[in-house]
Amino acid sequence: MITRRRFLQTGGVAFLSLAAAPGQNLADVRDKLPDGSAAKDMITPACQQAIDAGLAYLAQNQHSDGSFGTGGYEGNVAITSLGALAMMSGGHQPGRGKYGKVVRDALEYVLSQEQGNPPGFLYNARPWRQGGHGPMYGHGFGTLFLAEVYGMIHNKELRDRLHDTLKRAVELIIKSQNKAGGWRYKPGDGEADISVTICQIMALRAARNAGIAVPKETADNCIRYVKLCQNLRNGDGDLIRGSFNYMSGQGGGMGGGVQQIAFARTAAGVVALNSAGVYSSREVDEGLNYLIRWKQKQVNGDRSLMAFRGPDIHYFYGHYYAVQAMWTRGGSYWSQWFPFVREELLTHSQRRAPDGSWHDNICSHYATAMACIVLQVPNNYLPILQK
Repeated sequence: MITRRRFLQTGGVAFLSLAAAPGQNLADVRDKLPDGSAAKDMITPACQQAIDAGLAYLAQNQHSDGSFGTGGYEGNVAITSLGALAMMSGGHQPGRGKYGKVVRDALEYVLSQEQGNPPGFLYNARPWRQGGHGPMYGHGFGTLFLAEVYGMIHNKELRDRLHDTLKRAVELIIKSQNKAGGWRYKPGDGEADISVTICQIMALRAARNAGIAVPKETADNCIRYVKLCQNLRNGDGDLIRGSFNYMSGQGGGMGGGVQQIAFARTAAGVVALNSAGVYSSREVDEGLNYLIRWKQKQVNGDRSLMAFRGPDIHYFYGHYYAVQAMWTRGGSYWSQWFPFVREELLTHSQRRAPDGSWHDNICSHYATAMACIVLQVPNNYLPILQK
């Protein structure tokens, strides 16, 4: 099992050359070996038991071709990648560890899904396997997985194959960035949105950490776009200020269901900025503070900022990015956030089943993978989490 220290020594700092906030000293954001305080006592015995049950559920229900996903999402590249990342979050590597075969089989599946037109495009070409979501979601998560697993492959033939596929996948993301600075559902789309954009810039950060070249201009353009999606106008109240819109130019005057998912978008927006090299800025601070206000309202029983108590597709998506945002910021943000999300995932019985799975209206493989990744962030095993 690879150690946190080895992860840090073999990757990490390289991405910092991609972008930094104006006036920001790179020394202030340079990767440092963790002292362990951020992880201490965070994964309780009950939490570990839930993680073990979740990983066992995924392993038992992986398809024979190495993929994950059920119903319209069967064979989905994004869900397969998340399933493997859930295993890796527990220290399992391709061919090593209790679930080493699960990760290796998922890797083989994702590599097999590369489409030739355009080269490097990672998605299941059968339309019903996209689950109604654009193929760039699958490509983004697939590229992230390949970048994260790259340093764990020791077989030269497989490593060379992985390297070449990853390089093509990264080149596709770079070439697909539109004039706005973001990404949309398909390569070449003229519009952009925050949801697809976070998938791509996070994949690029992971790839850069793995040694794949990424132009600084790509990150700079992404930063510009993401900032345009945020509500920072004078007069914005607590329901709006610091939150991110789905697309730039939408404004903050959103009502009903659109405002209700601002938590998920805001978490994604903060992580997008972090992934592009922005760790300390007004935009990051306001986004984090919006998330903290959202949490406090949940704790106080005020559902005006969205309770996520129904079968909502943004529930796990939002918590997946929020926990990363808080982990990156550290300090009291992290120490107050993780116990909150841990208890939310462990005690919200409507989303947990006796077989160890979590569920939502996408599929149980997706929900379980996301929950296991969130709960294992304190392990600090994924290279993308290193700080």
